[in-house]
Amino acid sequence: MNSGRTPLALSVPLELSWTIGVATKNVRPTELNSTRRIARACLIAALVLATLFVDRHLLPAIVWAVILVVATGPLRERLARQHRALAGEITLPLLFTAALALLLIIPLAMGIAEAARERADVLAWLASARANGLPTPPWLQQFPVAGNYLSHWWQTNLGTPTAASRELAELHAAAVHRTRLVGPNILHRFVIFGLTLLAYFFLLKDERLIVADVRAAGDRMLGPTGEKVARQLVQSVRGTINGLVFVGLGEGAIMTIVYWIAGAPHAILLGAVTAVAAMIPFGAILVFAIAALLVLAGGAPVWAALILIIGLLVVGIADHLVRPALIGGATKLPFLLVLFGILGGVETLGLLGLFVGPALMAALMMLWRDYVRGSNKVPEKTSD
Repeated sequence: MNSGRTPLALSVPLELSWTIGVATKNVRPTELNSTRRIARACLIAALVLATLFVDRHLLPAIVWAVILVVATGPLRERLARQHRALAGEITLPLLFTAALALLLIIPLAMGIAEAARERADVLAWLASARANGLPTPPWLQQFPVAGNYLSHWWQTNLGTPTAASRELAELHAAAVHRTRLVGPNILHRFVIFGLTLLAYFFLLKDERLIVADVRAAGDRMLGPTGEKVARQLVQSVRGTINGLVFVGLGEGAIMTIVYWIAGAPHAILLGAVTAVAAMIPFGAILVFAIAALLVLAGGAPVWAALILIIGLLVVGIADHLVRPALIGGATKLPFLLVLFGILGGVETLGLLGLFVGPALMAALMMLWRDYVRGSNKVPEKTSD
């Protein structure tokens, strides 16, 4: 029987829809559009934050890939203009990805092979030290102030087989503990390296589409400022690479020659470590000191002093003259802000911060200058 009443199961939805319809009719179109825009912005922000949280451990691979794309941009454009056959959708990305992989894998493989060769010598030296102790080096007594104290400490802690075995056992236990901690970290870095190469390839493959989308999004969100910020970030990354990577490689090449002339052991390996450490301002000084100590242990105090003097001279010229000109000219920053950007980036993001820190500092300074110039315009005087 149908008494003409609405069933209870439909009454609640019908009343709810009627209420929403009445409420919607009372809302102005501009207010509705504004509400939708706010809701869409909140949804996009929530999705972005969720994505960053889920992929937070893999984000360095994407950032490294973007930095490498920006760094190799001029070379790729030059090759594409000179060799039209390489300008295909797959050929050039494959070529650059393979070259980048070889450029990083070959030095790493050489370092691992060198460490494997030295492992037998190190084990033999440890066995001899535990059996016979370590004799006091003759040069240790020649220190002007603490020579006697250092010689006595060496003889007490390393001169006898019992003392040397005790000290070396503690050193070996600490090294084993650090190796257990470093192992998972190395595995994670290999995974990041592989994902970086994969992301680099796909970014090169779809570079035009990605750049067009980024420009469109930046124009909609920031207007002309978005293009300026993007251009400043690209120039900052390239200037930082020129000022850090290439200058560091130059320092490493110079010091490799100095190490070889001074008779330092493993001069090429020390030079490679110097090149990597020199990418951080004043970071190569520690390697100079280690090389000088190795030469000093070999009985050549004059050459050890020359390594320190030449190393400090090279670092002084590179960090105070060459790098400020290269990085500061590209980022349009004074050297102090460049230094703060580099050191702060390294402390927060590690090696990745070498390039991210100055780029962020340069973009922030560009926005600040635009704001100051835009807000301090002096109105023109009008004639009476």
